[in-house]
Amino acid sequence: MFEYNSFFEARVDRMGTKERRQREFEARERLFLDTARALIRDEGILALQMARLARACDYATGTLYQHFSSKEDLLVALATRRLEEHSRYFCQSATWQAGTRERMFALTVADYRFARRHPGYSRLLQFAFTEVVWDGASETRRKALQAALQPPARAVRAIVQEAIDAGDLPSHGQEAGALMLGPWGLCAGIQSMSQTRGLLDGLGIPDPGQQLFRHTQLLLNGLGWQPLMNPVDDDALAALVQRIDNEVLAEATTPADEASKP
Repeated sequence: MFEYNSFFEARVDRMGTKERRQREFEARERLFLDTARALIRDEGILALQMARLARACDYATGTLYQHFSSKEDLLVALATRRLEEHSRYFCQSATWQAGTRERMFALTVADYRFARRHPGYSRLLQFAFTEVVWDGASETRRKALQAALQPPARAVRAIVQEAIDAGDLPSHGQEAGALMLGPWGLCAGIQSMSQTRGLLDGLGIPDPGQQLFRHTQLLLNGLGWQPLMNPVDDDALAALVQRIDNEVLAEATTPADEASKP
C-alpha cells in the first residue's frame, strides 16, 4: 500500500511539475510578444532585434529562441495573435441583417476601419506575408496564422455562396472561394498603398478610404452582384458607410487606449 501511494504521489507531482512548466512557458511567451509589440510600436519593425528583445525581458537570447526559431517566426506569431480581434470585425459584418451585397461591402468597411484604428497591426500583417518573412518562419507558425485566417475566410465565402444560391451573383464558372479573391485583393492592395506614406498623395489621389469604397462598388457591379449601385453617388455611398458604422461596427470597436497597439 505504501509503495502504491508513493508511486501515485510521485506521478501526481510529475504531472503538476509539467503543467507548471507549461504555464511558465506560456507566460514567458506572452511576455516576449507583449514586449516585441511595444518595441515595434516605438521603433518600427525593422529595428526589432532578438538580442535586444531578450534583454528587455530579462532573459537570455537562447531562451527567446526556445520560443521562436527566428525574428521572422516571432513576427508571424505576433501577427497571428492580433487576428482574433480582426476576425471579430469580419464576423460582425457577416452576420449583419442585410442583403448579401451590403454584407460583402461591410467587410471592406470593417477591414478599412480596423486598419486605420490599428495601423501598426495592419503593417505587421502585410509584412508577415512578404516572402522573406513568410519563408523564414517555421511551418508551425505559418500553420497557426493560416488557421487564424480561417474564420474570416469562411465568413466571406459563406456570403459569396449565399449570393450565388439566391441569384444575387452569377458564379462566372467559379466557386465561392475564388470569387472572394477579387474584393480581398482590391482591399489589401489599396490599403497597402495608402499606408506607404506620401505615395497616393504624390500621385494626386486623395482620400484612399473613399477610393477603396468606390472601387469596391465598381468591382461588385462588374461581377453583376445585385442590386447594382451607382459608385459615383457620393451621398448614397456615404449613407451606406455610415449605416455600417452605426449598425455593425459600433459593437466591435476596440477601446481607444488599445488603438495604438500593433
